[in-house]
Amino acid sequence: MSEQDDLTAAVEAVLFAAGEPVHPKEIASAFEGPDEPAVRDAIETLAARYAQGPGGLVVEQVAGAYRLATKPAVGALVRQFFRQRNRTRLSPAALETLAIVAYRQPATVPEIQAIRGVDPTGALKNLLEKKLVRILGRKKVVGNPLLYGTTKQFLVHFGLNKLEDLPSIEEFDQFVGALEEDRGPIEMEPLPEAEAEPETDLEPAPVPEEG
Repeated sequence: MSEQDDLTAAVEAVLFAAGEPVHPKEIASAFEGPDEPAVRDAIETLAARYAQGPGGLVVEQVAGAYRLATKPAVGALVRQFFRQRNRTRLSPAALETLAIVAYRQPATVPEIQAIRGVDPTGALKNLLEKKLVRILGRKKVVGNPLLYGTTKQFLVHFGLNKLEDLPSIEEFDQFVGALEEDRGPIEMEPLPEAEAEPETDLEPAPVPEEG
């Protein structure tokens, strides 16, 4: 095998073992040899190989990083397997709240409630636990309400590379419908502990207490 073949094989092994999206810079830093462009070339080679081959995997770019994912052609069988496991369903209320946060962020509880018509506190608590939303700080208005925004895990779960990849608000119903048709009701496995994401310049705020 050539040096480039060895690098491609090593990158493939990292993407397989990581279990979550990995940035080329992180791989290059760990290998202490190839630079980031070389790692990106290896990823492109790997992506082309998977795209042209008969296997069930593809290289997918999400949240600015890369991971191995299943091809749509085998998605139904993979879903059938995982539906046999215990999973926590993301409720319609949580999904609706998540959509409002995604499009309006940073968003406060009163702003979300004004759109939904019901108190979103329970749904937000659920989304915080699943690490799909995070607290950005407090809005500098009367009452200093907490501000919520989405996380990197949100991008990963919905297969988005950046927030700009979200469909328009008018297309959102079709977006969710397509997800449910393709994946079945949206479900979430328990998430691993994620690295802390940088805060904004807003005033830091504590996690709200229950009730």
